[in-house]
Amino acid sequence: MSEATHAPGFTLQLMKMLAASPADVFELLSEADQVMRWFGPHGYTATHVDLDLRVDGTYRITMRPSEGADFHIGGAFTQIVPAERLVFTFVYEEPGPDDVETMVTLTLREPADGSTELALDQSGFATEDRRELHRQGWSDSFERLAALVAG
Repeated sequence: MSEATHAPGFTLQLMKMLAASPADVFELLSEADQVMRWFGPHGYTATHVDLDLRVDGTYRITMRPSEGADFHIGGAFTQIVPAERLVFTFVYEEPGPDDVETMVTLTLREPADGSTELALDQSGFATEDRRELHRQGWSDSFERLAALVAG
């Protein structure tokens, strides 16, 4: 598994099959204009995305809920293997008491049928409640990503 598996706290693991090649999925994961189209839970919109896609490069996503104020998510890339893996830190700029920096690993695998298995491993949550909040957010995001891939 990834280095993120060894971080303390609670860990989230999800998997989604996508009807596109790993190269095409990686593009959707790593280009700001594409991330804006699918990132976030239902009822939220990514209104601005800055990505500096290189090791030690940073990203920042401005999220807007259907009601309420904008908030920001950011972090830094620690590993980038095009069409295979993207590893980055994840932290809220306006954290709640249970929000801590976590580590996200997105792994892309190509089964024999030409689709992509996208696996998420996010580790280091301080509480089970925060992990479950992220489970819902990533699940919704992956549904939006699958719909984008499907056209």
